[in-house]
Amino acid sequence: MIRKNAPASVDVSRKAAHGRPASWERWLHRFGYVASPRTSVRDRLVVPFPEPRSQLSRTLGLSPAAAGRLACWSGWGGPLLVALLAGLPRFWRLGSPRNLVFDETYYAKDAWSLRRLGYEGTWPDSKTADPQVLADPQVIPLSDTGSFVAHPPTGKWVIALGEWMFGLSPFGWRFMTAVMGTLSVLMLCRIGRRLFRSTALGCLAGALMAVDGLHFVMSRTALLDLIVMFFVLAAFGCLLIDRDRARARLAAALPVDDARHVRPDDDIAGRAGTGVRPWRLVAGVFLGLAASTKWNGLYFLAFLTILTLLWDVGARRVAGARHPYRAVLRRDLGRSVLSLVPVAAATYLATWTGWFLSDDGYGRHWADGRGGTWSWIPAPLRSLWHYEHGVYQFNVGLHTPHSYQSDPWSWLVLGRPVLFHYQSVKPGEDGCHAASDCSQAILALGTPLLWWSACCALVYVLYRWALRRDWRAGAVLCAVGAGYLPWFLYQERTVFSFYTVVFLPYLCLALAMMLGALLGPPGRKAERRRRGAVAAGTLVLLIAWNFIYFFPVYTGLTIPYSSWHTRMWLDTWV
Repeated sequence: MIRKNAPASVDVSRKAAHGRPASWERWLHRFGYVASPRTSVRDRLVVPFPEPRSQLSRTLGLSPAAAGRLACWSGWGGPLLVALLAGLPRFWRLGSPRNLVFDETYYAKDAWSLRRLGYEGTWPDSKTADPQVLADPQVIPLSDTGSFVAHPPTGKWVIALGEWMFGLSPFGWRFMTAVMGTLSVLMLCRIGRRLFRSTALGCLAGALMAVDGLHFVMSRTALLDLIVMFFVLAAFGCLLIDRDRARARLAAALPVDDARHVRPDDDIAGRAGTGVRPWRLVAGVFLGLAASTKWNGLYFLAFLTILTLLWDVGARRVAGARHPYRAVLRRDLGRSVLSLVPVAAATYLATWTGWFLSDDGYGRHWADGRGGTWSWIPAPLRSLWHYEHGVYQFNVGLHTPHSYQSDPWSWLVLGRPVLFHYQSVKPGEDGCHAASDCSQAILALGTPLLWWSACCALVYVLYRWALRRDWRAGAVLCAVGAGYLPWFLYQERTVFSFYTVVFLPYLCLALAMMLGALLGPPGRKAERRRRGAVAAGTLVLLIAWNFIYFFPVYTGLTIPYSSWHTRMWLDTWV
């Protein structure tokens, strides 16, 4: 019973406790606010996937059992369908243009050299070697003298796999990037599904990446950046699985009361182990592969290691630990670091096996017979260190001007895309039916409406992380930061906007998260959901149309010069 002179705040709180919303909640409800339902500790540790909605089951005429089977099937069927739709255009005319596009002139030939020699040999200059490689009959002017190269070997080993299957040809050296581009769409669908606990939002994130022009062009070009993206995305997915499984073990260790409700416990939350974590080990392997493709993968190793530790802090706090940071330092820090950093380092060294086994690789015997302070380290490792130091000096000192270089500040708004290929075609030649000249262009340009919308989505996820403490938003921001922020340290270096493909998947996740909020949760009024669906659907359709509109300049199709020029929306794109 409430005393007559009880404070108003007590009266309001007791009304809310008896199921009647407090006045401030009723006032906010008029503007669409819905109070979050109370959840158990188990469900807070591992959020369950929602049950199939009864309204959808009735609309489709399905029984509850059939609706459950459909939901289970869609968890893989939806992502596979999106990946199939993404793969078809990526493999269409993959061998066109029959040319070494942009930096393919380095990576395609180095990949062939790795396959033949186990290390990067020496080729004549591109003006001499490229026509010979593309000639019929083909001439391969490869020398077994070791050559200094600017990037580790894993990405070129990946390209070499396609060349092993289809030969040193445009289709051969582009095949594996097309495979990885398609599989990355599938992975993003599944990662988004796990992250948001929604198959629809996961498939939406994958579909957005499938219609991004930059991802599309990089999937059809034998460059290294999409390969880095693939390995990093795989590592991110593995860490999400590890997060769920570790939290499930922690929930299972917590006590259960008489009502079979899991309750928090300070002692268990602070001392319980999370068992063997194989998915974290697999993530370490993938991060090692990313770093051994291009060194910017090392930043993801650092950022994601910190992220997983923060996830462990959050898990132990939810489980009831009064000092979660202390608990993580005692129980999780060592295992986390050992599962990621040493495994990634060992993977990195393993990718140099061909160089270690060779006699003619560049700098392979530099340390042989040398003494000094570090002579106790095996000579091959010291030789590799010397080689890598030279590579580092080359990369940070690369200041050669390029007409398509750009500043990282302009990347998110597509200030300066990179022209990979351009050829002017005369009327009546190569499919040119215009009265004047035609153009064949391949422009590494993200789908503009997608990227400009993603800029807004980044602001939204920053709000979700900073003010609502949404761990999903924090994970997305961490991955974007790992791929983007380090480039501001090298603004004097010659850098290109297509490096952004490494963090593109997380921009798509951010945009899917924002569109999900625009749609609204299932508990909202039907009219609110309908308006949200119209707005979100309209934006997605506009992004898809935008991709189709720019499709000719993503694939090198022959179009009139005027049509090419109308697609150059900004002067800086030319």
